[in-house]
Formats: sequence, structure tokens, C-alpha cells
Amino acid sequence: MVIPDLSAVPERRTRTGWRLAATGALVAVVVAGFGAVTALSASAAETLLSQGKPATASSSENPGVFPATAAVDGDAGTRWSSAFADPQWLQVDLGADSAITRVELNWEAAFARTFRIQTSTNGSTWTDATAATAGVAGVQSLAVSATARYVRMYGTERATQYGYSLWEFKIFGGTTTPTTPPTGPTVPGGGSLGANVIVFDPSMSSASIQSQADTIFRQQESNQFGLQRYVLAFKPGTYNGLNIQVGFYTSVLGLGQNPQDTRINGDITVDAGWFQGNATQNFWRSVENLSVYPVSGANRWAVSQAAPFRRMDIHGDLNLAPAGYGWASGGYIADSRISGSEQQYSQQQWFTRNSTIGSSLNAVWNQTFVGVQGAPASSFPNPPYTTIGTTPVIREKPYLYQAGGAYQVFVPNLQTNAAGVTWANGNTPGTAIPLTQFYVAKPGDSAATINNALAQGLNLLFQPGVYHVSQTINVNRANTVVLGLGYATIIPDGGVTPMQVADVDGVKIAGLLFDAGTTNSANLLVIGPNGSSASHAANPTTVQDVFFRIGGSIAGKATNSLLVNSNNTIIDHIWAWRADHGNAGTYGWTVNTADSGLIVNGQNVTGYGLFVEHYQKYEVIWNGNGGRTYFLQNEQPYDPPNNATWRTGANGYAAYKVADSVTSHEAWAMGSYCYFNVNPQVHSDRGFEVPVNSGVRLHNIFTVSLGGNGVIDHVVNNTGGPAQGTATVPVNVVNFP
Repeated sequence: MVIPDLSAVPERRTRTGWRLAATGALVAVVVAGFGAVTALSASAAETLLSQGKPATASSSENPGVFPATAAVDGDAGTRWSSAFADPQWLQVDLGADSAITRVELNWEAAFARTFRIQTSTNGSTWTDATAATAGVAGVQSLAVSATARYVRMYGTERATQYGYSLWEFKIFGGTTTPTTPPTGPTVPGGGSLGANVIVFDPSMSSASIQSQADTIFRQQESNQFGLQRYVLAFKPGTYNGLNIQVGFYTSVLGLGQNPQDTRINGDITVDAGWFQGNATQNFWRSVENLSVYPVSGANRWAVSQAAPFRRMDIHGDLNLAPAGYGWASGGYIADSRISGSEQQYSQQQWFTRNSTIGSSLNAVWNQTFVGVQGAPASSFPNPPYTTIGTTPVIREKPYLYQAGGAYQVFVPNLQTNAAGVTWANGNTPGTAIPLTQFYVAKPGDSAATINNALAQGLNLLFQPGVYHVSQTINVNRANTVVLGLGYATIIPDGGVTPMQVADVDGVKIAGLLFDAGTTNSANLLVIGPNGSSASHAANPTTVQDVFFRIGGSIAGKATNSLLVNSNNTIIDHIWAWRADHGNAGTYGWTVNTADSGLIVNGQNVTGYGLFVEHYQKYEVIWNGNGGRTYFLQNEQPYDPPNNATWRTGANGYAAYKVADSVTSHEAWAMGSYCYFNVNPQVHSDRGFEVPVNSGVRLHNIFTVSLGGNGVIDHVVNNTGGPAQGTATVPVNVVNFP
């Protein structure tokens, strides 16, 4: 959480950018966990099988008031409530074997954090009809395919201190007809894009699309550390009257080859109502490849880290602050066009690359433009704009689209000294790869299965979901594309490194979240083995929209997150985060331990939009020559107990360390903040530490003490500082040396 300087925010108010969910009959079906969200036809031939049937339960809080039968009596004002313990179950006897197609649970506020639906033909031997599923307060509907006499909800973990409580438990039989089109073609491995890729067609009614999007948003709005992952994909065409609100682990994308192919007459909105107007925790969501005509003339995208905004065509303004101009803390735009104003407002820092904007409004600490047509002139620190006319070397992120009804992945060409969007004058230059050349991984696939597909020469596409791997995924073939959908999340088990790339040309890694496991891993992603020496200048490997998390969801541990050994690698938007908040027991100085977020050993490596935060030693270590960094956002660790514990012989570690042996390195627009809230007496010697020679140059760097919680004594080496005091004023160094 960071504290903005709002003194420059104009007295101006705009629409809130969000609205209540659409009214009317709820036709959306939510399958939590890894289930689907789809719409049911009004003419679906379903039969309610459970009402009035015998029901029993593992326990009741008060059998005379909250009996099991209350969940099947058809009265939404009566309920079953269990004892205050785990596990618990509620089962219904249908009287005879029946075809089961769906169950509907109407949870009271005391719902299940995790549960399964199970079926049985004899009442004693049970089969899981769903995977472990996250409950949500209110109505929750799950698709089931089984033939059984007995059906039960088996709860394994409560969401509250109370028991499990259901107003109604409904079991349906018959058939249902989805109104949505199929989500994808048959692909190698026998799968599709997965049930959590929800595909919309222009022929669908706006009400139906809005209902499905609202249902997902209600589940994901505050689901910061949940297991659910979704993609909302829009086929080419025009969609009217929509306001797609984007919650956690949700990606909204167009399936045209270019943004103009898919037009939204409406809004794609991120606001912070769930967090009392504070947008500093609006993480892990994205939007891509759409043309938006906002209702009020301004689209709201109030996000912080790990929320890329790519290949977007905004016909109006883009407001990057929450309603009421609350706190907001950093974001990323690339390959996008904003006809109006890019409105920074209360955003402390923002990075925009290879885009076209009408103008820029407001600046707080660090607003950076690289290769952006229409960007303001450099004026750091007053106002704090850093503008670089062209991007020296970049390849835009691969993306999914449809051509001739078939899915393909498009890989844009490498560009040098580029500015503006790739699609302004026609199709983005590049190469289309049919999905038949991909293995589409699904949750539950092992690393061995994935490695076998890679060894056969296939590329790799991850469906939305969470993947546990007990061995390293090895990407050894040049030009392999590894693309995750919907924040596909990879968790290493047993301390393995979850993914490693060989020292080969042109690998593209994009759209993944690496979540450290509870056994320490040395690294979470490795680009090139130690000692890599080949030049990849003509065809570099790219790492784009790849995020790393240590703790928060689980008590993860990893010595380092991203290790880059291969020369010429392009790092284009990462967030490496050692959690400062999350689920109970998942974070703390000795809990989610992690030394560094990024270590670069390769030569001539370029980084755009680096977000690296809260690690316990040097957070970025740059050992290779010829490196360039364009924008860094860093918060030093919140939780050093005291200086003696943090580091012996010095006060803490710099956020960004260029090795003493480096003779050529250049970086622009980097900020390091302290918020030592566990012990505000803690000091950090400096934000940045570099060798002093003519080949190592830093531009537009600064430090800030957030609310006076601790002190950073110098900006770089022994120059600049101290950053201290409750005024939260940055200490700036324009050039070093």
C-alpha cells in the first residue's frame, strides 16, 4: 500500500466506471474451482429431482431448527446448518438411480471455502462428481454428469468460524443446452481451450453476455488469493451496451487479428469499490486486443501491478485512477492507442510503451513513456515525465485469435527503434501458428506430460487454472511459444525449478504466474543455463506478462524468482512479489523467504516495465554487461524486524544492484520506496547501488519513504537522500554519475 501525493489532482469528477450487476432473472451458471461459466437456455429440459426427498447430514447445529430436510423443502427461508467443525456433509436420497446434470447450492453467509459434490448408487461408496471447489456466498450452480441415487455436498473447509449452512440444495436431471458456442477446437492432447475460456459471439444478446460477465465478476471481485481463473473472449464483431467489470485472475480479450476487429460499445472497467476506493491491490487481471467506445467518453482502468493493458484501441480517454481518486500504484500499457487523454491522476507511477496517445494528464512520481507517439516531453522531476522516443528492441507479446473459424496464436515480428502501435496501418507484421501445433495443457497435467509434448516439437498453451509440477518443465527448442491463458498458475512441488529454457533463439514465454511452493525452490523461471554464451541479438528470447509470487496464497519460498543467463533476452513486464499480505500464515519475515526477484547474468539484456518488490536481499542483481532497464517500481521489504536481523554490517540492501564488475549499463525511471511498518526505525542505506565508471549511467531515479515508515538514507550509492518523514516526498537524482 502506498500513499500518493494528490496535490496535482484536478477538481474533476467523472462517472464511477462501474455499475451494479444487471437485473432480471439469473440465467448464468457458475462452476467454481475449475468449472465453467456458461448460460443455460430458457428451454433447457431440466427436472428438479431433490425437492421433498429424504435428506440426512453429518451433523446439525440444532436439529429442531436447522435440520437437513430444510435444504430440500423448497423454502428459501429455512436452512440446514452443521456443527462448527470440518468436514461435514449433506446428502439427498433420490429414491432410485437418476441421471444427474446439475446441482444448485444456495449458501448462507457461512459457506464452504472448499467442497466437493459426490454421488453414490448405494449410499456407502462415493465418487467425486466435481473437483475440489471453492464456495461463494449466495447461489452457486455446478454442472454434473453422473447416474446415481444419492448426491451429497461434502465440505472439507469452512469459510467462517461457523458451520456449513445451506438454504437450499437442489439436484437436477435431464439435459441442458448451452447458448454459448464451443470454446475451442480439438487440439493435440485431446482437449480444448477449457471450460473457463468463455467465448462470446456477436449474435448473443447483450443481456446474456452481461449476465455471464457479472456472475464471474461477483465471484472474482475480491477473490485475491483464490484458485479460480477465467478468460472472457469476444469473437470479432460489434457488441453493444456492455460494462465488463474485470476482477482477479480474469483476462478479457478480443479474438480478431487486430483490435479494430472486435468493437465494444461500452466499457471494460476496473474500479476499487471492493477495497473502499483503494486500487493498490487491484492485481492479476488483463485486457487485450479490443476496440472500446466508452459510454461516457472515458474508460476506467484503475489497477496496480500485474494488470497489463495490451493491443487496446480506446476511442476516448483512459482514466487510470479509481472513482474518488483513491490510491493507485503502478501499471503497464503497450501496443495501444488512446484517442483522448491517458489520465494518470493518482497513479504514483505508470509505464507506457509503443503506443499512441492524444495527451497525458497528471503525474505523481514516475510516469514513463518509451516509443509513445503523443507523449509529453521529458521533464523529470517537475513534472516527473521520462520520455524516450523509440524502443530499441522489442517483440510484442504473442496472442490468441481466430482466423477462418480456427484458433491460432500470432507471434509479432521483432522490431528495432520502434514507436507507435503495430496495427495502425494494417495487420501486425508477424507469423500465425495454428493451434494444431500446440499442446493445450489442462490443470492436472504433469510436468512429464508437458515435457513429452515439448519434446515432440509442440508449442505450449496453458488453459486457465492452477498447475502443480514435481519436476522442471524444459523448453529446449528454439522459437517455442509458451503462452498462458487467464493467469495460468504454476506451483512447484518439492523445491523444483518449475520451468527452464535452453540457451536457444527466440523462445517466447508469456502470460504465466509462478507461485512458489512451500518447499524452497532455487529459482522459479530460468532463461538459459549457467554459462550461456551464444548471441541471440537477431532473435532474442522474450519474457512478457510473467509474474512471480512468494507467499500470500500459500507459504511459498524461493531463493530467486527470475534468473536470466541467456544473452539479449527481452524482459517485457514482470511483477516479482514477495507478499506483504495474504491468507493467514502465508507471509512474514521467516515464512515466505526470498532473497531476490531478478538476477541477470546475460549480456545485452533489456528490461521494460520491471516491478520487483519486498525481497529480503538485493531485489534486482545485474551482473551482465550491456544491460538496459526502462522503468523499475520497487518497494523494499515491509517487514525487517530490525537492522541487525536484516543484514550484518550494513543497513539493508539496495533495491537495484549493478555488480562491481559491470562496465556498461544504463537505466531510466526507477523508484524505490520504503514502508518499514513492522519497525519504522529501520534504515536502508540506499535505493540503488552501482559501480562508478563512465559506462554505468542512471537517469531519473528516486526514493520515497511512505508516510515516514523508515528511512532510505541515499538514492544511489552515497548520493541523494535521505528519504524520510510523513510528507512522503521523493528524493530525486536526475543523472548519475
